[in-house]
Amino acid sequence: MLKTIVKISDVTNLSDARYCAGMGVEMLGFSVDETSGSFVDLKKFQEIRSWIAGVQIVAETTSTDAEVIVEKITSYQPDAVQVSEASVLPWLKAETIKPIILRVEADQDVDTVVEIMENNLQYASYFLLESASESALDGDWPEFLGTIASRFPILIGFGITPENASSLSETTAITGVALRGSEEIRPGFKDFGELMDVLEALEDE
Repeated sequence: MLKTIVKISDVTNLSDARYCAGMGVEMLGFSVDETSGSFVDLKKFQEIRSWIAGVQIVAETTSTDAEVIVEKITSYQPDAVQVSEASVLPWLKAETIKPIILRVEADQDVDTVVEIMENNLQYASYFLLESASESALDGDWPEFLGTIASRFPILIGFGITPENASSLSETTAITGVALRGSEEIRPGFKDFGELMDVLEALEDE
């Protein structure tokens, strides 16, 4: 059992899915965008899903077209959906009862980050904070997270290391963390590397 909610993004293979589900990860995310390097087509998605249980499946998309997103939800039948465009949330919320995760770019002014969350709290079940520049969780970030974590359901998707994973979940009151899957070396053979180290650091003793 893990100390906090963990979401794994960009899952592309059964090895990641089975390992993470076995470790007690709460959510597994699969890209449903054909233009993404992590895209998982419907057939492969269904094959992977048939092998795992006890975990929520998230369809991840960066599409700005709400109708396209609903089509993906209808095809893939995920447990939840992750979007990157806040403007689609009102329409999407009216079209599906599935939980919605809004990805928010952390590499912008903190007031903008807070404003996005305030404006969309009624629609989003979680806010996934990710950094395109892969920022470290240092400087003012721990204090900032401590300030907003009590107001918003936040998943931190950057700067997570085996050294800080456990303390972040305990000291900042964040809802959870988000990590990324990676490609297999070859089918059925995988080096889990830092992903394994972080998950082991989050295990309850």
